[in-house]
Amino acid sequence: MITADKLRLLTNMPTVMLTAGIRHAGYKKDMFKGSRFVGMTNANEFCYEVDYDDFGELARCKVFVRYDPTADQVSMDY
Repeated sequence: MITADKLRLLTNMPTVMLTAGIRHAGYKKDMFKGSRFVGMTNANEFCYEVDYDDFGELARCKVFVRYDPTADQVSMDY
């Protein structure tokens, strides 16, 4: 079960937390300038749209956050 508090966190993750999570996933130099929660995927992933600096231009992509309630662990990927 995902508790209300955990759901609140998973749908309101700060940009710095998303940056740390994506770096932990192996993208060591990636850094986001902004982010917003956009919804849930069909695979039950929390989807965020993130802004990043692409050689002086602001660009966007999506980050997918997975939560394993059994292990109480979060993982992220593009």
